[in-house]
Amino acid sequence: MKLIDMHCDTLWKLMDLDQRGDLGKSGCSITLPGLKQAGVLAQFFACFTYFEDYREQRGYEDAYCHVLEMIDYFYAQMEQFSGEIAAACTKEEMERHEAEGRISAFLTVEEGGVINGQMARIEELYQRGVRLLTPVWNYENCFGYPNSRDSHVMKKGLKPFGVEAVEYMGELGMIVDVSHASDGTFRDILAHARGPVAASHSNCRALCSHPRNLTDEMIRALAEKGGVAGLNLYGYFLSDSGESRIEYMAEHIIHMLRVGGSEFPAIGTDFDGFDGIEILEIPDPRQMDRLWDALRKKGLRESLIDKIWYKNAARIIE
Repeated sequence: MKLIDMHCDTLWKLMDLDQRGDLGKSGCSITLPGLKQAGVLAQFFACFTYFEDYREQRGYEDAYCHVLEMIDYFYAQMEQFSGEIAAACTKEEMERHEAEGRISAFLTVEEGGVINGQMARIEELYQRGVRLLTPVWNYENCFGYPNSRDSHVMKKGLKPFGVEAVEYMGELGMIVDVSHASDGTFRDILAHARGPVAASHSNCRALCSHPRNLTDEMIRALAEKGGVAGLNLYGYFLSDSGESRIEYMAEHIIHMLRVGGSEFPAIGTDFDGFDGIEILEIPDPRQMDRLWDALRKKGLRESLIDKIWYKNAARIIE
């Protein structure tokens, strides 16, 4: 089996949290031995910056500088482990790496606040190899408004700069990621996107009421746009209990299939972006085959699981 994982926070964990190890060996969920054992075709690596770490300094200006440092670190890792993994910007590069026996690494930026109203930064990130950007995280920023338990915030959408920036991302061919968006921001992104759109790591609100998840209406709208949603393994996005159980993962996948169709579900684990989950039945990619088996037991054909595992994400990459 092949797998494309549309989201992990491993760069953040290696550089900012644990500050030890590398892609070869560390305390992270995502490691090269694990990716190879899981048959990972491509891993999306997010450059994530936590705004609170920069609030007392220059805010998003310093956060953007750190994103550039994370990109440098990413490419240093690609050079260090060049026989096993390589940076990719296109589906053709991914296929070439597969033929060479190497994993593809796609570079993303999570938290569009680092753009800080400067359109040239989107171009700079694109030139540095970034192929997916998440406009908002959990704070209002220059793009617009994030998910929130405040219904008034959830209704707010893109700001004028956000509209212009989303349109520009489409012109470049950069994937716009609606994960973390408010319902209003989600709506506006779909209305203005000129290129690929995805929810790289989001689940179903009908099964778990967290505002980070997608309503059925949002799933249908994103599917009609040709987008996908990557299943997030974080327990509090899977169930109100906060337990990350395989049964819950399977239920979200099946709900995505029922509402969005066979072209819609993908995988976006969010590995290394969360902790504190008492029950985490799939702690790293090496155990993703347990979810595969669970889906087969629920009657899904292997050809359909292949779509979920990598083909739907590959279409977005293309």
